[in-house]
Amino acid sequence: MTALKLAFMGTPDFAVPSLDALLCAGHDVVAVYCQPPRPAGRGKKLRPCPVQVFAEGRGLMVRSPASLRDGTAQNDFRNLELDAAVVTAYGLLLPPGILQAPRLGCLNVHASLLPRWRGAAPIQRAILEGDDRSGITIMQMDEGLDTGAILLQEAIPITNRDTGQRLHDRLALLGGALIAQALVGLQQGTLTAVPQPTKGVTYAEKLTREEAKLDWRQDATRLERQVRAFTPWPGAWFEARGERLRVLDAEVVDGEGTALPGTLLDQHLTVACGAQALRVTRLQRAGRAPMAAADLLRGFSLEPGLLLT
Repeated sequence: MTALKLAFMGTPDFAVPSLDALLCAGHDVVAVYCQPPRPAGRGKKLRPCPVQVFAEGRGLMVRSPASLRDGTAQNDFRNLELDAAVVTAYGLLLPPGILQAPRLGCLNVHASLLPRWRGAAPIQRAILEGDDRSGITIMQMDEGLDTGAILLQEAIPITNRDTGQRLHDRLALLGGALIAQALVGLQQGTLTAVPQPTKGVTYAEKLTREEAKLDWRQDATRLERQVRAFTPWPGAWFEARGERLRVLDAEVVDGEGTALPGTLLDQHLTVACGAQALRVTRLQRAGRAPMAAADLLRGFSLEPGLLLT
């Protein structure tokens, strides 16, 4: 296989395996684009993103423009004379001047089976909604939001123990393998881009801290999925005696009865829900290490009958 002249565009740790796969395949990655460093930590020092750290460690040229819409940024991109650009969770929309510059176009590594879960948080939304599978789509990018034609897809099952982090890690590795495979297919002329179906389109809205609060009026099954989907961020939570408690692990148990949703049912941190009950098994108080529910109950005044919010 002939090495392709590529730009890689990505920002978070999800994108790193894709960049690594391109380098392992022998491609010539002449530029890496990522989001500019952001203030982080208590000191608010500028912290480079995972892709920048990885790229600089490999001696690659890194560019971090705040926008790709100005003429200078687009001219710099065109002057790279690329065969293709690979985009993985970059975080900036690509204008036509960028999309049309590489000879083979811009290819996107997306963490869902498009057209399901276009948008910002496909991994978490798939778990939250009880999907039995997810996957990676390699897409030929156009100007729409994840609307481009499909070059390659591969599905993996979502298990009842998958958290957002676990599924993220599995899909990140699959994305790297699939983008390398797609580039071979494009070179050999064995891949044909197929337009996305018009049916089955769903959108994965960006996650917020507010929606991570557990609403005990909901079915316990959905709340358990919420705990898994929002691990590690934004983290499912509830309040007890004025303190916010982050839920790290929970299980659905039988709990039909007359108790109001949110009522603490026993000394095992079992909470009545709209249907069944949710037993919290691991959680975390602000500024403290994760702990088992039993450890919390020994030092925290929570008695059966208490209404949690």
